Amino acid sequence: SSLVSLCCFLRGPFCVGGALFFGSFCSGPSSFRFYLSPYLLIGARDARLRAHAPYSHFAVGAALMDEQGRVHAGANIENAAYPQGLCAEAAALAHLVVAGGRRVMAAVVVGEGREAVPPCGGCRQKLREFAGDELPVIVADGREVRLRTTLGALLPHSFGPDHLSAGRRP
Repeated sequence: SSLVSLCCFLRGPFCVGGALFFGSFCSGPSSFRFYLSPYLLIGARDARLRAHAPYSHFAVGAALMDEQGRVHAGANIENAAYPQGLCAEAAALAHLVVAGGRRVMAAVVVGEGREAVPPCGGCRQKLREFAGDELPVIVADGREVRLRTTLGALLPHSFGPDHLSAGRRP
């Protein structure tokens, strides 16, 4: 059976070449399935190994797929002046924008912990600037995928660019 027959509903560039990222929504959260590109997971895990985390020793890596199917990775970068650090997701977003990307089509975050390490609240909002509620977010560690969710589930009732354009006067 083909990969397409496994999905009730496929969206856009997830299907490009059959080797990228596939996601489907069938009849609710329990039916939500992901077919993850190994490039995203490898990119996030590799980025995590390059994190600059000398204070917390809590390394995080992230990889984002843009609308052209390109993968952009980032790692957290700590700073002695603590609030000046940079999360892995923000670093990956910076790479995406510099490379000309405008949309995030899939996100993977890798961190080690007793529980899954999802994006922090600030990074959820940063991702929202480049994606909608349907953005697939995969959270993994060095061994396995720990959580499959969406940005909408992580950041319900979010405020995004569409709110600003809707409020403009003619």
